[in-house]
Amino acid sequence: MENESGKSPAGAVREGSLEAPTRHPIEWRSDDYWDRQSLETELERVFDICHGCRRCVSLCNSFPTLFDLVDESETLEVDGVDKADYSKVVEQCYLCDMCYMAKCPYVPPHEWNVDFPHLMLRAKAVEFREQGTSLRNKVLSSTDTVASLASIPLVDITVNKLNETAGFRSLLESVAGVHHKAPVPSYHSNTLRKQVKNETVSIFPKPAGRTKGKVALYATCYGNYNSPELGLDFFHVFQHNRIHIELVPKEQCCGMPKLELGDLESVNKAKEANIPILAELVDQGFDLIAPVPSCVLMYKQELPLMFPDDEDVRKVQQAFFDPFEYLFLRHKEGMLETDFKHSLGDISYQVACHLRVQNIGLKTRDILNLVPGTRVDAIERCSGHDGTYAVKTEFYDHAVKIARPVVRKVDEKNPHSFASDCPMAGNHIAKLSESVDRPAHPMTLLRRAYGL
Repeated sequence: MENESGKSPAGAVREGSLEAPTRHPIEWRSDDYWDRQSLETELERVFDICHGCRRCVSLCNSFPTLFDLVDESETLEVDGVDKADYSKVVEQCYLCDMCYMAKCPYVPPHEWNVDFPHLMLRAKAVEFREQGTSLRNKVLSSTDTVASLASIPLVDITVNKLNETAGFRSLLESVAGVHHKAPVPSYHSNTLRKQVKNETVSIFPKPAGRTKGKVALYATCYGNYNSPELGLDFFHVFQHNRIHIELVPKEQCCGMPKLELGDLESVNKAKEANIPILAELVDQGFDLIAPVPSCVLMYKQELPLMFPDDEDVRKVQQAFFDPFEYLFLRHKEGMLETDFKHSLGDISYQVACHLRVQNIGLKTRDILNLVPGTRVDAIERCSGHDGTYAVKTEFYDHAVKIARPVVRKVDEKNPHSFASDCPMAGNHIAKLSESVDRPAHPMTLLRRAYGL
């Protein structure tokens, strides 16, 4: 039963909707979106529902933080929590979307209309507009700028060496708040864009099902500067499968790091830079892929919800695929090569949250399982990394705690390989694991199976 304000009373039990979740557009252009009183009223309403349910307590640290605040309040209800403490819940949310897509029974079209991640996004955005953020957060979320500077020849060698030095990491922690144990990416002056010029081979595209057989790879900041060899794996695997592949001619960061910070104006600027280029590629007959699930999700979900009336955004959304989703669609049409040369043995595979919420199934697992002598153990648990969350001093211990179930399962299996679609999540788990030294991207494993 709801009270007169429309809230659900704490402790109420109500049957959730059996319909598929429906996402409403993000009304970030409206005045009400930025109104602090309106925001706090909605936070109290949703927190009250969460307090009465507590189904998401194991997902991330937002929910334990909320429930502790309630349980330690004088009333033992949400109305006893100081609204100034709401930010403690908000800062723990890294917008993985798993509560919305996998746990919450009260998401739209349910009448209670709970969208916890996008409410947290709104709270982050209001906080960012009113208070700004730290220099540390601005730098960590400016992936293009940092990577372009750190990948200058000789500078990249110096940066990578310093990041391996205990003294420098301790200094970085004390000055910048980057935890000394957190894995940080390497930088490469020989970027993917420099290497790929000799890799492009013209292949006559053959459509199959929803796929056109012609893809443009949105390399992402990580794929270009931090892991250029991964992009080469994509080229070899896709060309082996007679799929024409090229790099997107020009790109900026997709905007996900800025979204997680609540900096929506910077997300808008990234969208204005990227969408016209990607939309033009779609007009030229290209499908679109990216090596990092967060970037795929940005174009499949977040930008369409922020800009629901933008035709080019919608066009890009419809053309964007997870890479293994793309290969699986080709496989269904008999257009995937299965001439594998090498088995891969036992693979522990962590399914990235931003891949899980795309609702495409475990296509990475399904493709790797086609390789003879390969057994994939899919682990559908969060890594706790979230781009920047796990590298920040104040959140690192929480990130480690969230990752422990994955690490424990990997160590129990002692696999031949450990893989994750998200390279950053993979590095985080491998650093904590006792049985694996380093992760492998599933595309790297697939290239190995082909013997390319």
